[in-house]
Amino acid sequence: MIQQFMFTETQLSDLWEITPFCMDDSRGFFMKSYEQAVFREHGILFRPFEGFYTQSRKGTVRGLHFQRKQCQGKLVQVLEGAVYDVAVDLRQGSETFGIWQGFHLTALNKKQLYIPPGFAHGFLAMEDTLLSYLCDKQYDIETDGGIYWNDPQLAIDWPLTEIAQPIVSEKDAALPTLELFVRRYGALEN
Repeated sequence: MIQQFMFTETQLSDLWEITPFCMDDSRGFFMKSYEQAVFREHGILFRPFEGFYTQSRKGTVRGLHFQRKQCQGKLVQVLEGAVYDVAVDLRQGSETFGIWQGFHLTALNKKQLYIPPGFAHGFLAMEDTLLSYLCDKQYDIETDGGIYWNDPQLAIDWPLTEIAQPIVSEKDAALPTLELFVRRYGALEN
């Protein structure tokens, strides 16, 4: 069976849930995860600059991350396992500033998330997981930033009932709340 690219609009402008081109048969599948012209046809001006993988044990929370300058657009996809993936709009002047949306991305559903520049991104690993990131700008340690994953002001509805104890790095546990971030920096460029 052949599945063409499908682009699904989300509640937050410029944030897209994408089902990639995929051909399934008795041998397995063949998948195309990105094609510049197809993305451009849907208004996504994304040109990957670098790629990363992250492997996470079940219960790991990563994020909510971003770069304060040279904000990155990201295309994320689960290669093994499953995550609850969250994007938070932090774009300067956005009508949905501070609003989040969550998505279930799994190796089985093959869905991707395009996160535009100006968004914070994070996820909760629902299983042992391997996740792929393509980014359109180079990682810059000097402007690396984030907001606290469980900030009461954001009130993200993480599916924690399925997790015994979240695993959070010291760095992520020390990230500021949205309120503190806004006081220090305002908003992100988009």
